[in-house]
Amino acid sequence: MTRYRLLRTLTITIALWSGSAANVVMAQSSAILEGERFHPVVGEHGMVATSHYLASQVAHDVLEKGGNAVDAAVTAGFALAVTQPRSGNIGGGGFMLISDEKSGKVIAIDYREKAPAAAYETMFQNEAGDAVPRLSRFTHNASGVPGTVAGLAMALDQFGTMTLAEALAPAIQLAEDGFIIPPRFAEGLAQSRDRLKQWASTRKVFYKPDGSLYRAGQRFRQPDLAATLKRIAAKGPREFYEGETARLIAKEMKAHGGIMTAEDLAAYHPSIREPVHGTYRGYDIYAMSPPSSGGAHIVQMLNILEGYDIHAMGFNSARTIHVMAEAMKRAYADRARYLGDTDFVDVPLAGITSKAYANELRAEIDPNRATPSSEIAAGHPLPYESNETTHFSIADDSGLAVSNTYTINFSYGSGIVVDGAGFLLNNEMDDFSAKPGAPNAYGLIGGEANKVEPAKRMLSSMTPTIVKKQGKNFLITGSPGGSRIITTTLQVVMNVIDHGMNIQSAVSAPRIHHQWLPDEIRIEDGISPDTMALLEAMGYEVSQQEAMGAAQSILIEDDGTFTGGADPRRSTSSAIGL
Repeated sequence: MTRYRLLRTLTITIALWSGSAANVVMAQSSAILEGERFHPVVGEHGMVATSHYLASQVAHDVLEKGGNAVDAAVTAGFALAVTQPRSGNIGGGGFMLISDEKSGKVIAIDYREKAPAAAYETMFQNEAGDAVPRLSRFTHNASGVPGTVAGLAMALDQFGTMTLAEALAPAIQLAEDGFIIPPRFAEGLAQSRDRLKQWASTRKVFYKPDGSLYRAGQRFRQPDLAATLKRIAAKGPREFYEGETARLIAKEMKAHGGIMTAEDLAAYHPSIREPVHGTYRGYDIYAMSPPSSGGAHIVQMLNILEGYDIHAMGFNSARTIHVMAEAMKRAYADRARYLGDTDFVDVPLAGITSKAYANELRAEIDPNRATPSSEIAAGHPLPYESNETTHFSIADDSGLAVSNTYTINFSYGSGIVVDGAGFLLNNEMDDFSAKPGAPNAYGLIGGEANKVEPAKRMLSSMTPTIVKKQGKNFLITGSPGGSRIITTTLQVVMNVIDHGMNIQSAVSAPRIHHQWLPDEIRIEDGISPDTMALLEAMGYEVSQQEAMGAAQSILIEDDGTFTGGADPRRSTSSAIGL
């Protein structure tokens, strides 16, 4: 099959990698055996791909017992809240895309966090009007009203077949009985201990009574989180927003000067939105709409790139990387100017995603020279999520497919556990602009469209994506990665459609990224030195940095076979077929 033709070339290329980024990228997951790093997992009746093998296993069990892809996705989402607390969560928010072949519909569930009612534009500034980063990152006011519980419950209620109690049962068991700690879990807590140990409630959950670290191979239990999940299972999702859990959150806030109230929690509800839709070489592209910026700019970049014969230009050749980078720069410049929460900001989606606009942008691209970012547009880049988001993809043989990305921002969010409830609070308020012109945690400058306002959703880069071929689900993908989420997802789509890769090769292949500002191409190890030299000759500044993203993905072949790609950039990644 053509999708496998690059396997040998890619294997040789990756074998030549060196340096820390290569070590990260080539870390082995439980689903990818030595010598088979570019072979996808195969299933006849469905596929699960998540960033943690325990979440993959419980989702697989749901499918095996007759549940559908939404049932499995909700089960995985809650399991990740237990097993991967740096990004899996019930204290954060995200986006879910659901494609149903039978109805032909693709649904977008927006369960992004909202600013509390008492939030105001200058709340993260000092008396001199300067932004104070600590306030939007490591205090109780850093947290938006969480949406995960309401969002997952909505998906299950409207598109699943299981009860919420059934979907929560595996997570409850994992929290109550515990699980064996993998190396990545132990390393994360060790690396973040100075920040996490500042809060007594957090120390109690993530460190031993004497303050020492949990080690890989030890069992880790979370009784307070188990109790919280049991309450939600017994009383439904509104328990989180109006019951004992809401009381614990409000108490935590009041004790530490937080502005989030019981009324904020009670007022929270997720939204169903129309996904962004575009086409690329005959495939239908569906991705998340605002307050995600990802869908608009995935479609925009693909529209620009459709005008080039990417396959003939070659995978990660200098010419291909050049046009990709030029498309990326223009999309990120537009992101800075136009994107925000559509409940508060008018976003010209139709224009951004139109083929005619892409033709205009493509005409600006010099085939032999990098366009300096200063010549593309003027504006202010907006904040992005941290690397510690998590994505999972699930598909079943009834025609349902789910692409879900959610986060608490940063690694471990604000670092603050709700005392007695056992879960971490997000610090998504840092994704707003603390002050126009002031950099966020990633050195990027805030803009007016993303200023703090009551009940507003902060802009996001999370980009759950589903590609359809002749009406059938074809590719389910998405990624964590902060500002690299959009470009990581773009490259998985291009690797499959333009370069004919199988799904494991598509997610394992080395990636590049350009976000307009700073004006540089960021690349993973694995790009040829000769290619880098050609790019520099075109006028690019090339920056070789750590691995980008973790695109847990599924490809459905023409014969109905499911193939799964677990991204080796996360050592716990796992794809399981049935």
